[in-house]
Amino acid sequence: MTLCLCGEHVKLIVGLGNPGIEYQFTPHNLGFLVVDRIANEFGVEVRNRQCRALTARVVIGSETVLLAKPETFMNLSGISVRELVTKHDVRVEEDLTVIQDELDFPLGTIRIQRKRSSAGHNGIESIISSLGTNDFLRIRMGVAPERKIEDGMSYLLSPFRKAQLKVVDEMLEVAASAVKAIVTEGAAAAMNRFNRKPEE
Repeated sequence: MTLCLCGEHVKLIVGLGNPGIEYQFTPHNLGFLVVDRIANEFGVEVRNRQCRALTARVVIGSETVLLAKPETFMNLSGISVRELVTKHDVRVEEDLTVIQDELDFPLGTIRIQRKRSSAGHNGIESIISSLGTNDFLRIRMGVAPERKIEDGMSYLLSPFRKAQLKVVDEMLEVAASAVKAIVTEGAAAAMNRFNRKPEE
């Protein structure tokens, strides 16, 4: 049994995705990619296993932040998130941020929101069900392509096309900045700054 560092207040940043190299650069794994980008910026690797997730600790501003990538596969993300919240005594409404892909938004769009339904996103549905609340912060990252797609799940689990990579890279950078703003400035300030459409 592992002992937790009780008493230390942490902000929990959870990126959603599926473990496995075959899913690494797919739309459904944007949450993982953002967490990795933040970790890389702070010179750490997300590899400490706890609560069915890979985690890493960083300090952003004056806050201790736990970065997490659930290893439960997307549809069971809530199991890992609930265990992390319990272990670290996370105040869900104030200190949990979940980063997800969003098929309802055009590629490149970012929205910071709270108290929303899952909108059919299985990872978010699992978290809402496991926590018993939808009152937590979400960074929703648009992945919808310009052309209409017939099979949404197949698209989400297929690698990004080369033509999409520039926009994806920019979106990852903005999302990482949004996380830092949420931690250092608060949700309201971050929403005001980042809830705008990508420049045409």
